[in-house]
Amino acid sequence: MVDGSQPAPADRRGGASLSRSPLHDRHATLGAKFAEFGGWDMPLQYSGIVEEHNAVRTSVGVFDVSHLGKIVVRGPGAAGFVNSTLSNDLSRIGPGRAQYTLCLDAETGGIVDDIFSYYRDDEHVLLVPNASNNAEVFRRLEAAAPDGVEVVDHHADYAVLAIQGSRSDDVLAKVGLPVGHDYLTFVEADVEGEQVIVCRTGYTGERGYELIAPRAVAPQLWDQVLEAGEEFGILPCGLGARDTLRTEMGYPLHGQDIGPTVTPNEARLGWAVGWSKPEFWGRDVVLAEKEKGARRKLVGLKATGRAIPRPHMSISLVPDVLLGEVTSGTFSPSLKQGIGLALVSTVVADDAEVAVDVRGRREVFQIVKPPFVDTSVRES
Repeated sequence: MVDGSQPAPADRRGGASLSRSPLHDRHATLGAKFAEFGGWDMPLQYSGIVEEHNAVRTSVGVFDVSHLGKIVVRGPGAAGFVNSTLSNDLSRIGPGRAQYTLCLDAETGGIVDDIFSYYRDDEHVLLVPNASNNAEVFRRLEAAAPDGVEVVDHHADYAVLAIQGSRSDDVLAKVGLPVGHDYLTFVEADVEGEQVIVCRTGYTGERGYELIAPRAVAPQLWDQVLEAGEEFGILPCGLGARDTLRTEMGYPLHGQDIGPTVTPNEARLGWAVGWSKPEFWGRDVVLAEKEKGARRKLVGLKATGRAIPRPHMSISLVPDVLLGEVTSGTFSPSLKQGIGLALVSTVVADDAEVAVDVRGRREVFQIVKPPFVDTSVRES
C-alpha cells in the first residue's frame, strides 16, 4: 500500500506519464475504473456514475481530487500581490475565508484558469488551480512575484478529499474534524501531528467539505471517512459523478466551458471579477469588453425530448443560422433528461428554444439559467 510519504510511481498510458494520487492503491483495492485527467491517473467510477451521483444528492459521497493544484504564495505582501494579479478582490473577504477567482491572460483577457484562493493571512495565501493548469499558473505567478514574496508549488505534496452531501457534517464529526463553519470558510485541524485544512467548499452543489491533507495522513483520512460514513450510506465517488453533479449546477469546467479563448464576460463570471480594483491581469481588456458587450454568452441547455447533448454539437435557430456549440453535455441522473452548457451568440434570448445537431438530427432544447436542480450548498 502507498503510505503517502512519497509520490507514487507514475503510470504510462499511450506513451504519456501520469501522476498518481497518494490514494491510488486505495482506489485500486475498491475496484475503481481509472482514467487520465489533467495528467493524473484518477478514479472515474467505482459502483457506477449514477449510483455515486445519487449518493451525493441524497446522503454523502467522498471524492479523491488530489489532482487539483496547490500553490502557496507567502511573505510580506503576499495577499496584496495575489490581489494585484488574479481577478477577484481579496479585500472582500478576510483571513479564514475562501474565494473563487480567475487567472486571466494580460493581453487577451482569456481565462488561463479558474482557481480557489484560501486567504490564511496577509502573508499566506493558498491557491488551488486545476490540475492541467497548475504549472502555468505557477509560472506566471513566480515570474511576477516581487522581492520577498515566495511562490511555492506543492502540487504533489498534498491530497484533497471532497466529502459532499447532506450527511457530510455527520461523517466528519465522527472522524473528529471540525464542522459547521460557514460556506467559503476554512479551519485547520491536527491529524497525527499534521495540519489538515477543512474547507466548506466543493464542486457538487451539495453541502460539503474539502480536506487538504499532507500526503502522509491522506490514506488514513480516506479510511476513516469511509468507515465513519458507512452508517450513512457513503460511497466512494469518481470523476464521472463529479462531472454530472457539477453540470447539474451549471459550474463551468476549464478546458470545456471556459478557457484561454473565453473571457469572464462571455462565461458570465463577472461576479468573480473585482471591477473596482485598480489592477489585475487582463483588467483593461475585460473592462473594455464589458462596456462594449460580449459577443458570446455561456448558457444552460435542457432537452425537451430524450436527446443528450455532447461537447462540440452545433446549435442553431434555423439550419443556416449558427448560434454556437455545446461545451458540456450529459444525462442528468436527478432530472432524467439531457442537460448541458453552451457558448452561444448574445443575440439569442435566454429562454429561447434552439436546435442542437445530435448525430445529424435536429433536437429541440430550451435555453435555461442554471442551476438545473435545487441544492443545499450554502446552507449553514
